[in-house]
Amino acid sequence: MTKENEMKNSVDAPSVQETMEDIWHETCGTWKNCNESNVESFLSKCLEHNIDPQYCMNWITQHSDQIPNQSAVLDKAREWVNQHTSTGSPISVSNQMMD
Repeated sequence: MTKENEMKNSVDAPSVQETMEDIWHETCGTWKNCNESNVESFLSKCLEHNIDPQYCMNWITQHSDQIPNQSAVLDKAREWVNQHTSTGSPISVSNQMMD
């Protein structure tokens, strides 16, 4: 691949933030529509796209003042992150032994 193609591909590829925001708009729509159910869907889809759920949780927390029933939504999000990550710590790919 030429440097020109590499640059074009990297420019065309959406950032993690952009991908996460796209997922947010698909699952929740707006902050006012955020609830316990769709926040779980949002976190699940982020995980499917290999985006660290804790990164997503932090982003939600930064906007919590815009979320109705924010304490219940944040509690549900924390619960989801704790259940789907290793003790709530960031997901890491384990090194596998080579044959």
